[in-house]
Amino acid sequence: MTSPKSLDTTPYLEEDIGSGDITAAIIPETVTAEAEVLTREAMVLCGRAWFDAVFNELDPRVRIDWLLAEGEAVEADATLCRLAGPARALLTGERTALNLLQTLSATATVARRYAEAVAGTGCKVLDTRKTIPGLRQAQKYAVTVGGCHNHRIGLYDGVLIKENHIMAAGSISAAIRIARELTTVPVEVEVETLEQLQEALAARPDRIMLDNFSLDDLRAAVKLTAGRVELEASGNIGLDNIRTIAETGVDFISIGALTKHVKAVDLSMRIKLAHG
Repeated sequence: MTSPKSLDTTPYLEEDIGSGDITAAIIPETVTAEAEVLTREAMVLCGRAWFDAVFNELDPRVRIDWLLAEGEAVEADATLCRLAGPARALLTGERTALNLLQTLSATATVARRYAEAVAGTGCKVLDTRKTIPGLRQAQKYAVTVGGCHNHRIGLYDGVLIKENHIMAAGSISAAIRIARELTTVPVEVEVETLEQLQEALAARPDRIMLDNFSLDDLRAAVKLTAGRVELEASGNIGLDNIRTIAETGVDFISIGALTKHVKAVDLSMRIKLAHG
């Protein structure tokens, strides 16, 4: 997962600026400006480092004064930060910086809601690989800021055997055996019935995903497993039913909506010229 301390925002800036910001060139180079970023809705602040990196890359003379901490819950109409520096840099970086901040804050905000929904149950909420292309590392960071946890980052750091893998391998047990022979990373297998769960238990994976299990079957799976393997519930889970599912005793619940269905937080940057 990308560390906010080792950010490269060049790809984000390049897709917006291209050969140059023609509109910002209207403003003389000597003109300086001040700005403030406000949120129009309640949110969890996330992405300060990405926001800072955008302006630092454009012009290190831009100063940013954050009024709120990363991960802090913010009420609507709050001022998040104030900026000062060359007007061209502020205008050129505005959209890219806000796009990153509003998307990561939205991800952290959703994650916070899910984390609070299962608080006290002992169950952890996980993200998935259903992320915005090009923003996986950043979104997975935002998930942790919101209080939830990361599943595997990609296809390289964990095995997740699903229906098509099982079909191609011949059986659940065969798929797990082959995976163990290939790698030492954690091995997880998805099952759809209690019968498949029993076969999976015999093959001793590190974790079993219970896909679209009913509440009764989830409870039965927890009882049958008796702590021998970690259990993860998945499928058709939202804020309306996640606590009930967590209370069945599963160890994890994976939620694609943490990163897939996010609606960007409504942010705005107000700029005023200082002098020229």
